Amino acid sequence: MRGMGDWDLTPRAASTSEVVLVELMVAEDANIMGTIHGGTVMKLVDTAAGLAAIRHCGGVAVTASIDEMSFHAPVYVGNLLHVRASINDVGRTSMEVGVRVEAENIVTGRRVHTSSAYVVMVAIDADGAARPVPPIVPETDEQRRRQREARIRRASRLEHLRTIESSRAASIRPGTGSAADGEAG
Repeated sequence: MRGMGDWDLTPRAASTSEVVLVELMVAEDANIMGTIHGGTVMKLVDTAAGLAAIRHCGGVAVTASIDEMSFHAPVYVGNLLHVRASINDVGRTSMEVGVRVEAENIVTGRRVHTSSAYVVMVAIDADGAARPVPPIVPETDEQRRRQREARIRRASRLEHLRTIESSRAASIRPGTGSAADGEAG
């Protein structure tokens, strides 16, 4: 088991985390509309995000949240799906991974941007506890823009959480320790 100081926290270039998965979409991936099921795309997004996070932190990482998942266009049976993931920014133990999905018509070569996602991954140690991750070094203007935007999304997530916690604290009935609306979580 590694201690806090045993992890390699050398800053890493943003480009070193990039991962591209390519998979042929087949009939088993289709939904009742005849297009590829959104869950199939989401699984590939999560897999690519996890691989980028593992590559960046040099160890196991798990999904903490999907900050945003947008579907822009359908994916069809026979499309070659390209799922590109890379680290946008890091916190102390977490990493925001940007994922872009493109569907390629393998006959014409035409690609369409079908989905985008921001996945928050957390590095964990052998005991399953969060552990530190190395800083990220953006190398291009695009990577610097993505880092700035990731920091805005993180601040928004934290403010959202604080607002919900304040709302829950205000709804606790005095002396009962339970929420006024009876919900546990």
